[in-house]
Amino acid sequence: MISGIINLKKEAGMTSHDAVFKLRKILHEKKIGHGGTLDPDVVGVLPIAVGKATRVLEYMTEAGKVYEGQVTLGFSTATEDVSGDIIERTPVDKHLTTEDVDAAMSAFVGQINQTPPMYSAVKVNGKKLYEYARAGQAVERPQRQVMIYDFKRTSHLMFEDDCCRFDFRVSCSKGTYVRTLAVDLGARLGYASHMSFLERTAAAGLKLEDALSLNEVAEKTAAGDFSFILPIEYGVLSLPRAELSKEQVHEISFGRQITLFQKDALLAAFDEKKLVAVLEKRGALYQPKKVFL
Repeated sequence: MISGIINLKKEAGMTSHDAVFKLRKILHEKKIGHGGTLDPDVVGVLPIAVGKATRVLEYMTEAGKVYEGQVTLGFSTATEDVSGDIIERTPVDKHLTTEDVDAAMSAFVGQINQTPPMYSAVKVNGKKLYEYARAGQAVERPQRQVMIYDFKRTSHLMFEDDCCRFDFRVSCSKGTYVRTLAVDLGARLGYASHMSFLERTAAAGLKLEDALSLNEVAEKTAAGDFSFILPIEYGVLSLPRAELSKEQVHEISFGRQITLFQKDALLAAFDEKKLVAVLEKRGALYQPKKVFL
């Protein structure tokens, strides 16, 4: 049975579920899941857990993400990205400066409230928002709090056809809608806008430069080369780490609580380089939440 983590490079035009479905066929494994949904148009890092490693999926999903993309000021779309119908146009004044854009972007750094886009899988009254949108129905959308760790412009401003485009990089928490961030940025600058490109360059400690496409995974699997399967330890890279003594490992193996001089709510506990358990703090002690011995 195959078990471990795959750093998959998802291509445009497929859902995260599509990627998992295809991997099940390639690897002949049923127990596969992903650690963080990517919209169909978005490419980049999609963390995959196989076999026993699916037990650490929740920690991969909770980890922060890094994206690189492009904002287009000048018109907005129904889906907040390039795939939707244009719903508003606002010609961009060429007097817009990089200072204006940078100041607006910096205002989003920190904890912010977002309203999920209508074309999203967020559920309201048991029904997904995109189902309401496709039926032409309006519904009140619940706001959510997300964290923007860093949000910076990475190109000069490009003016063309009454629009202005520029590239960006954002580091953010789970649950952030980057296309909504692009729309809200445009609104702050006084323009209709949308996200014209997006690529996830890092997630759960995995980086795009090390990611493999589905074709590359299929080729390696056919050749009997499973070197691309990363150890389960890669699934807890986002958690604080604790090194256990042999005595503590023994206690954990029996599900007992141990004393550690750390303050984190969750810890990835290691015996040298091997993941032993995920521990949660209970009062002054730590107890096993998941054991991997």
